Amino acid sequence: MGTILRGMRHVRWHELRHARGSASQVPGTLSRIAWGDSEAAEDALSDLGRWIGALAVFDATAATVPFLWELAAVESVKDRIGVLELLGTILADGHAHRPEWTRDAHLAVVAGRPTAERLAADGDPAVSAAAGELLAALGGHSCPSCPQR
Repeated sequence: MGTILRGMRHVRWHELRHARGSASQVPGTLSRIAWGDSEAAEDALSDLGRWIGALAVFDATAATVPFLWELAAVESVKDRIGVLELLGTILADGHAHRPEWTRDAHLAVVAGRPTAERLAADGDPAVSAAAGELLAALGGHSCPSCPQR
């Protein structure tokens, strides 16, 4: 691992769950997003979206979100727009039976607001637009699982 994603080794991924079971494969998937070509990054984002964000969030979701913010901020990542869109999906979804997973995942996305603000001024207009959309969602976010801001 390079300078990005180095904190992944401190997460006990094998103890976390996502939609398909153990989250032990999440670090490898994040690495494919970070260093893969466009096709590999897109495939990895698709996998990750199905595991941690599509239809429901899980305990692995909150652990993954800080790394997604990190990837969104790195210009060499091939699909930063997809990363920002996944963060928006996570903010919009929850878990019907585990409100604490919803709260933790949403708070992790909200914690990245400073990164979204920086990306809204990004030189890439598509990244800037995606960050702006996410900022709008962050500003309007409220759900029963999250503390009132």
